[in-house]
Amino acid sequence: MAVRLNHGGDDELDVNHDINVTPFIDVILVLLIIFMVAAPLSTVDVPVDLPASTATPAPRPDKPVFLTIDEQLGLSLGNNKVPRDTFGPALETLTKGDKETRIFLRADEEVPYGEIMIVMNMLREVGYLKIALVGTETAPVPAQPVPTP
Repeated sequence: MAVRLNHGGDDELDVNHDINVTPFIDVILVLLIIFMVAAPLSTVDVPVDLPASTATPAPRPDKPVFLTIDEQLGLSLGNNKVPRDTFGPALETLTKGDKETRIFLRADEEVPYGEIMIVMNMLREVGYLKIALVGTETAPVPAQPVPTP
């Protein structure tokens, strides 16, 4: 510890023109540690079974375009069966080339999820990005009271 005495009769202290960055670095390091600890906690890997939808149905357009995947994984536009290799041109003919048309995708319960994704990717490849999934309405299930021990 040193004491600096100025005997020149000048009572003013010298002004330090350097910025003290030590507190700034300390704060940044603390924030870095907090984010490093909190980031792994924010991801959740919990398998879930998705419930049926009880949402109110959206209004249908005047002439909806239905794309149906049946049990045998065949595709139908409206009521007409369509082979997968002519799917794109048939859809463009039905929508008159309007890529903003919403496509209502219906699938049988037995159709695997992967197949639905393949059909959605087929729609994306031909330029149709507005896709609505069609399901059946279910009544809301009343909550069951939790028994107390």
